[in-house]
Amino acid sequence: MNYRHSYHAGNFADVLKHAVLALIVRSLLKKESVFRYLDTHAGIGLYDLKADEAARTGEWQGGVGRLWDKVTDAALIEKLEPWRQAVEAVNPDGGLRFYPGSPELVRSLARPGDRLTLCELHPEDAAALRRRYRRDERVTAVEIDGYTALNAYLPPKERRGLVLIDPPFEEVGEFHRMTEGLKRAHKKWPTGIYALWYPIKDVLETEAFTRGLGKAGIPDMLAAELLIRRPNDKTRLNGCGLVIVNPPFKLKEELDILLPGLAGHLGEDAGARGRVVTLAAES
Repeated sequence: MNYRHSYHAGNFADVLKHAVLALIVRSLLKKESVFRYLDTHAGIGLYDLKADEAARTGEWQGGVGRLWDKVTDAALIEKLEPWRQAVEAVNPDGGLRFYPGSPELVRSLARPGDRLTLCELHPEDAAALRRRYRRDERVTAVEIDGYTALNAYLPPKERRGLVLIDPPFEEVGEFHRMTEGLKRAHKKWPTGIYALWYPIKDVLETEAFTRGLGKAGIPDMLAAELLIRRPNDKTRLNGCGLVIVNPPFKLKEELDILLPGLAGHLGEDAGARGRVVTLAAES
């Protein structure tokens, strides 16, 4: 229970995760029918980049700080637009002080009929979520283990939706728990969109994870990965990725623009790269 996202808010991993989530939500908004969003490890929803935790690490400066007012490529600007819209919504004065976590990002883009279920096991963070969204009838914040939530809240009554599985990866065996959690969730709700965030420290470990998902027999999966440096030091967060199950139509084409663009802005050495890989389900 030592992990607190306040120290890492707005870093390069957040930028990848939230830029992709925003594109998925934009796709969901193209249809009139409402959707459900389930966040298994929600955090507190909104982060102050001038607070002690964020200031102590300064990680946001290598993430959102490198993109704010610095992107000139029109194609990349278009792919970042829904993410930027969410960041601008919490910074109405035009500066960059606050950063939206995944709950706030989705909430800011959602319509009146869409619904959000936010799950957080840390008692203080769960309480902060309830306080923040107590006046928004679209949002339910629950103090619950994220993997338990997959069993408790799926399938939703809405026919469409998005599930974010984003654990802190503090415990040994998290890749296995994530894989098993997805398998159970997909069995209950095979038509939902799932996004699974994972760190890239040891490339061989993450490749084993994505191969294992292929063996789970789940069709229609993409892996969107961003490396900001050569993964020579396996103790460092060298990159991160999102596995996306049931990706929306044309998402891969959007990610083919977004990922290399992010690598160009957020990379720290010549080993930086962004790529999108189709994961084939093994029979």
